[in-house]
Order: sequence, then structure tokens, then C-alpha cells
Amino acid sequence: MENRNAWEKYPEGEAKQKVMDFAEGYRRFLSKCKTERECAQEFIGRARQAGFADLNELIAKGVSLKAGDKIYVDNMGKAVALFILGRQDLEQGMNILGAHIDSPRLDIKQVPLYEDTQMAMLDTHYYGGVKKYQWVALPLALHGVFVKTDGASVPVNIGDNPGDPVFGVSDLLIHLAGEQMEKKASKMIEGEKLDLLIGSIPGRKGEEKEGKEKDVVKKNILRILEEAYGVKEEDFLSAEIEVVPAGEARDYGFDRSMVMGYGHDDRVCAYPSFEAMLRVEAPEKTCVCLLVDKEEIGSVGATGMHSRFFEDAVAEILNLTGNYSEISVRRAMRNSKVLSSDVSAAYDPNYPEVMEKRNAAYFGKGLVFNKYTGSRGKSGSNDANAEYMARIRHILEEQNITYQTSELGKVDQGGGGTIAYILANYGMQVIDSGVAVLNMHAPWEIISKVDLYEALRGYVAFLEKI
Repeated sequence: MENRNAWEKYPEGEAKQKVMDFAEGYRRFLSKCKTERECAQEFIGRARQAGFADLNELIAKGVSLKAGDKIYVDNMGKAVALFILGRQDLEQGMNILGAHIDSPRLDIKQVPLYEDTQMAMLDTHYYGGVKKYQWVALPLALHGVFVKTDGASVPVNIGDNPGDPVFGVSDLLIHLAGEQMEKKASKMIEGEKLDLLIGSIPGRKGEEKEGKEKDVVKKNILRILEEAYGVKEEDFLSAEIEVVPAGEARDYGFDRSMVMGYGHDDRVCAYPSFEAMLRVEAPEKTCVCLLVDKEEIGSVGATGMHSRFFEDAVAEILNLTGNYSEISVRRAMRNSKVLSSDVSAAYDPNYPEVMEKRNAAYFGKGLVFNKYTGSRGKSGSNDANAEYMARIRHILEEQNITYQTSELGKVDQGGGGTIAYILANYGMQVIDSGVAVLNMHAPWEIISKVDLYEALRGYVAFLEKI
């Protein structure tokens, strides 16, 4: 099968401009929102402007919900669920778009700050699947939050604003890297070598030991942090500071057909999923956009998909409609249909040996469907049924939406997973669906603008017609 390139549907003029305009909004979002907290805050703010109400506020007021009502659920500031109630009873199921808003990165440890040879450093622990050698010798920024013992939250964003300093992890110079260059790529840079250089000016004289000044550069950094943010060294104990690539997402290519940025995986699916919800009015079935945390480390924890926050939200909403029962919750979950919106690996002409061309995703060929992911013998995969795929094909073709199917590389080459199998545990019909990405999990990833736009169109069609 030869799929048509989606750009052919958008010749020069107004049609193409819609693709470019949507991609520009996404590019600005990607530049601004580099952590799951920042994504959640942005989506909640925009949801409120669009008329979505906080579930906790509705519960406190004892509001009775009805068809057409818009609700959002904030899970600890790191995950969000949006609901638009349909005309059908919730028991009949939901149409769910599920994506994740965390991305691979470096995390600052709880006791991170130290000085070595009058250089101040922050100790890190990498998060998610990364090639560690990709994170050295490039400008990095700090995004996150300090939470003080009195409950005060102090946001941090250094390295992405005009005039900000940047930070970085040093690499060994080529002149002395003979032994390093002989190591396997997985061992070339060790995890404990990913420490961040943050300063080198000695400050006021500190304590002396055996006639030598102690940690004078570190003390200077602590003085700067206290003056700028009102935090002390012990406040790192209750901080979540993420190290991310510094700089904006950029148009890529002479024709500006692509976007290069940090965090396409999986914000390139989260953004059109959210935007699709804003385009849905008075749906037949309840529509849901589920944006979760911790997918890159197994969807664990209270803000990951393995938690019960989504199930609990459904139960609370059913209660406010006056139709709560345990069996109603189970039916609502079991009768739902899901697009597990996560990225797929784009075919790379530089590395054709890892792909099987007939079953690979390509730039410009539209929304990608992975019937299964997993590894080796589909281990760890949700394998969608053929009837569900046929129904989705019918809807996409009826709406002239360009789509393609893919596997994650050749059999036995590697593998990966998404949140699909977790939702499938409820008996939902689920298939992986998303946008093809080059350089996946690298500090700078690349996507096609037209694939992003076809994802938006596909997600709207799914919510309205499945």
C-alpha cells in the first residue's frame, strides 16, 4: 500500500495556512511548557477560559450535572482529565483521548548541591529512557518548584527567558577521550557523570578548615538562590526541579514543514487532544481528554495511569448526575472507546536497517495507528481488535483524514509501550494513535506539521463519531 502525502491536500493558500497556524500555536506551547506541571497549569487555565468547571468545586456545591456540562479534574498539578458530558448516559461509555505530558529529562536530586575544585555542581538522576551521551555539552534550563515547610510554593524557570543564564553537563575533550571513545555508547557517559555545572565565583569567606576556605563557590550560589527565590539549601529536600534543553522550539527545514523541539513525546499528542475537546459541542457520548504523568517510567505513582484518579473522577461525576452505583462505574469504563495518543517512531533514512518499510510511519503520511506495541512477541502490548480498527478506518476515510499504520521497528529490534494496556484492563476498546517523531527521546525531537494537523482532525472525528 502507498499512502498519499497529506501535504497534497493542502495547496498554497488558506488550506495550507490552517496547517501552519495550528503548528505555530503548538510551537509556542512546546516552548513554554517543558514539564508536566507547566503543561497541566496551561491546560487547566485554558480549560477554565473555555467554560470547564473544577470537579472539586462542583462536589463542594453539590451541583447536579447534565448533558453538555464541561468538567476538569486536576490531579496534584501534574495530570488533568477533561469531560464534556454527552446526551447518552455515562453508563453507555466514553470516547477517550489519552496522552501523557511527562518527557525524558534530568531530575535534580534531593541533596544535590556540592563544590569540587571551586566549581558548584548539582547532582542529577535521569528520568525515562535517554541516551545519556546526548545530554552533555548543550545548554540546559531549570524548570520546577521549591515547596517550603510552611507550604509556600516557589516556581523556578531559569534558562529560557531572555537574558537568563544557562547550565550544562560537561563532556570530555576529544584530545583526552581515547578510552572513552572505546566504550559502548550505553557506558560512554555514566548516570552519575550527568552533574550540572552552575557556578564558579567564590563568594564571601566561609568556614575555614586547616587553613583552607570551605565551599566558597557553593555558599555564593546559595546566597544567589536565597536572594532570588527565598530558598535555602534544605529546601532542595522538598523540591522538584527538572533539567530540560534550553531554547524555543523552532521551525525545521527550508520549507518550514517540521518543528524541532523538546518534549514532542508526548506533547505532540496531548496538545491536539486538548484542542480537539475545545472543538466538540453537544456530543452524543461523553468525551474525555486524559493527560497523565509518569508514562516514561511505567505510568506509576499517584499521577500516573496506574493510579485510580480517573476511575474515581468517573465515579464522582456519576454521583453528581444522580446515577452512581458500583456497577454504573464499571459499565462506564467497560463501554468506553480509547485512542491511546502516543507518538510513533518515524522512518529515518539514516537508519533504514531498524525499520521494516511496509510497516513503518513516515513524515507527511498523517495520523499513525499502532495496532500493537510491546517488544519481541508483542510483550507488554495492548493488541487492538480488528473490528475496532475497521470502525476507526471508516470514520477517518469518511472525513478524508490521512492516516497510516505502523510498528515500532523490526520484530526483535526493540520495543516500547504506552498507557493503552492499562485502560484496556477495564475492558475498553483501545488502540495506540499518534504522530510520527524523529529523534524520539533525544533533547531535540522533530515532527511534521501536517501530521500534527491530521492528528487534530482525526481526534475531533473520533470524539464526535466513534
